[in-house]
Amino acid sequence: MALLEVEHLSHSYGDKILYNDASFEFYKGEHMGIVGQNGTGKSTLVKILLNEVIPDKGSIKWQNNITIGHLDQYAVIDQNLSIFDYLRTAFQDLYEIETKLGDLYNQMAENCTDALLKQVAYYQDVLEKRNFYAIDSTIQKFASGLGVNALGMDTILKNLSGGSRAKVILVKLLLSSPDVLILDEPTNFLDKEHIAWLASYLESAPSSFIIVSHDYDFLEKVTTCICDIEFSQIKKYKGPYSKFLKQKEANREEYIKQYEFQQKEIKKLEDYIAKNKARASTANMAKSREKRLNKMEKLSKPTTLPKPHFHFPYLQTTGQVLLDVTRLEVGYYYTLLPPLSFEVRNGDKLVITGFNGIGKSTLLKTLLEQISSRGGTFHFGESVEKIGYFEQELKWDNPHDTPLHILSEAFPKLNQKQIRSSLASVAIKQEHMIQEIGTLSGGEQAKVKLCMLVLTPCNMLILDEPTNHLDVEAKEVLKKALKEFEGTIILVSHEESFYKDLATRIVDIRSLTS
Repeated sequence: MALLEVEHLSHSYGDKILYNDASFEFYKGEHMGIVGQNGTGKSTLVKILLNEVIPDKGSIKWQNNITIGHLDQYAVIDQNLSIFDYLRTAFQDLYEIETKLGDLYNQMAENCTDALLKQVAYYQDVLEKRNFYAIDSTIQKFASGLGVNALGMDTILKNLSGGSRAKVILVKLLLSSPDVLILDEPTNFLDKEHIAWLASYLESAPSSFIIVSHDYDFLEKVTTCICDIEFSQIKKYKGPYSKFLKQKEANREEYIKQYEFQQKEIKKLEDYIAKNKARASTANMAKSREKRLNKMEKLSKPTTLPKPHFHFPYLQTTGQVLLDVTRLEVGYYYTLLPPLSFEVRNGDKLVITGFNGIGKSTLLKTLLEQISSRGGTFHFGESVEKIGYFEQELKWDNPHDTPLHILSEAFPKLNQKQIRSSLASVAIKQEHMIQEIGTLSGGEQAKVKLCMLVLTPCNMLILDEPTNHLDVEAKEVLKKALKEFEGTIILVSHEESFYKDLATRIVDIRSLTS
């Protein structure tokens, strides 16, 4: 019996059909990846599976009495708990059993009965089978694997950055061991060492899981099947990601042949009907073919999503050293790292790496004066007049604004035609230009942010994890544009495959401490 049955699923957003009569099943033990180009409906599918979005048609049937764990980095949690105390809440039911067990022992001290002994034995067995007496070491193991222990296990949750908070929530989710894990882009806030640990854990995980990810190396390691969203259909493929790619290419070619054959057949029927419907001698045959045409299950037209184009205009700078940092201390409520000292020279493409939560994003925000430094100094060269910044978080002043409105406000000198053309160049469809930004996919939102950089001539680009939500094609186009940018780049990224042949210098942030 399937853990999940999705039957005849149809859903649209505005004029865009995401899924049309799509069906698939998910079985116990399967490790499923969900893939598709930006905007095809991957995150919407997750929301439908979690009953957060009601589909237009179709049914979602989960097996009774299974537990489903979902990575929700915006979940409401007690912000005053320490990391360690929060992670212990993953075992709340066991702590409650321990309390009941203590009460039973007190009762037995006064009157020991067979019923009490049986209840004590049952509770004791539950605690031992679930390794209750090793909870603290289990927490430490998972926290170490995902780098949470480096944040300080006594750190209060409200003092964490968004990425660190999401990582802590992921650790708790894994500790909870639900029957089914649903993870939407879990690697976005992890560095490569912790992605490797997560992949190793998921490969042999007791849970079945469904993962949306643009990290195809990660999917290759952890998946046993792939659901691909394309042509408003959801097609399931057995095997890892690499096998899926080969199968998909063969299926795509076959689908295009079937579509073209059907279109020829439709054209023949339409021509015959048009010529013969009015003739008495052939009217019946024309009506028969018209019925056949109306009953025909027509294939959706194969479409290729538009390919984005990025070009970052450069403002010339003079001078050799464009940024000088001396014993800079960064942090919100406390200093995250020892003092940092480094310089960025004209033309550098500097990549800063290091595990998530150590302070990479905090460093960038300090350099941009979004937050105050906690000590030390930094100076940009006098010729650095304009810095283009890509912020990791998909935050907007008003999530109900449309991309068209956002760009009109940011670039008042541009007319509507120029703004539409700019959005189209980064592969934002016409219908999405007038859709609320908060309802677009993560990839589409990232492209809108990149479009704003495309329209802003800069001396220097400072980019914080720009690839998190982009599909593989968009990543390649972005990499090419950054290579061609004549100015200076400071890039924070956890994707080695993206930055390794782009960077002129790669440094771990810990090596910058003085």
